Amino acid sequence: MLPLYGIRIVDLTQVYSGPYATFLLAEAGAEVIKVEPPEGERLRLGTGAAALPFAMFNAGKQSVTLDLASDNGKQDLAALLSAADVIVENFRPGVLAKLGFDDERLGAINPNLIRASLSGFGSEGPYRSYPALDVVIQAMSGVLATTGFADGPPVKAGAALADILGGAHLYGAVLTALLHRGRHGEVRHVETSMIEATYPTLASSLPVALTEPDAANLRTGNRHGAGRVSPYNLYPANDGHVAIICTTDRHWQRLAELLGLELGSDRSLTDTRARLARIDDIDAAVAAATAKLTRAEIFDRLAAGGVPCGAVQDLREVVNDPHLLATGALFAFDHPEHGPMTLNRSAIRFPSLGRGPYRPSAPLGSANATFFPTQMPEAKAKA
Repeated sequence: MLPLYGIRIVDLTQVYSGPYATFLLAEAGAEVIKVEPPEGERLRLGTGAAALPFAMFNAGKQSVTLDLASDNGKQDLAALLSAADVIVENFRPGVLAKLGFDDERLGAINPNLIRASLSGFGSEGPYRSYPALDVVIQAMSGVLATTGFADGPPVKAGAALADILGGAHLYGAVLTALLHRGRHGEVRHVETSMIEATYPTLASSLPVALTEPDAANLRTGNRHGAGRVSPYNLYPANDGHVAIICTTDRHWQRLAELLGLELGSDRSLTDTRARLARIDDIDAAVAAATAKLTRAEIFDRLAAGGVPCGAVQDLREVVNDPHLLATGALFAFDHPEHGPMTLNRSAIRFPSLGRGPYRPSAPLGSANATFFPTQMPEAKAKA
């Protein structure tokens, strides 16, 4: 029995951020009822490989369809909420109230119902009503200003960082609200925003921004964001690149030993400040050594020797990574709607409990008969 067994979530979220949060809730044992418009949420409309994001973020959920612009749809949603613990939504602030479900109405429907909200900028402040997708938050939070090389333009992160960070924070917000309700009997509206969830990722760059106002820009390429660690970079292998980071002097000593660097015998380089003063020399020496080896040789040698190191893998290599497959984090699955694909489980594990069974994303409206039997055609015909 997983930790959230018996908790019912009504999920009004869509695309990446909110569905990722409710996927985590489902993986932790909650019953998640995903509410979609009659045509399905936008992410569902992909086919083939384009269906992978929907399958990733909506596993473990039941699907119902409701037209929330109609009176019947609103009545059916109210019926769902009357027996739920949490409603989760990632509309812009005020949209749920416009649909007729403000906090007062939700409290009247179910006094024990928690509302959990995620938006780009939160429910307060001058940006509260602005639309926000991942790249917008990367821009507004400062991520783009720190990504790229100093002599080039800002560059967005390839990954949907703000979406997934927002979803992870929303998951935490739901658990916190459930814990508060259980301990104190108080029901709360809990919220988080993508921009607040993303801001802490800038911890390395912020000291430079705040103490060096004359810095031309904060883009450091693949070097440390604050320019305070060396070596810290991507280095060539003879079949790609590797990331190597030496956060301690011991890391540097081990790196020099394992790669046979002549600079390793230079006693003036035994501390980080001295290495930063000769950062170009350090990087050149490391690159000359790594270029003779494969990524696997470098990774196995350095990581096993205690030096933080990672091979730069392309996405095809990642989905076939032996570690991720061995741990069950990724697994091959023949999806009943979309065919063979590699899917993921929650990154949150409960080792003493094991994982629950994997339930693939459900066909659109497949749970309508369960939750709205009176709305089914045969029920209407009998009536």
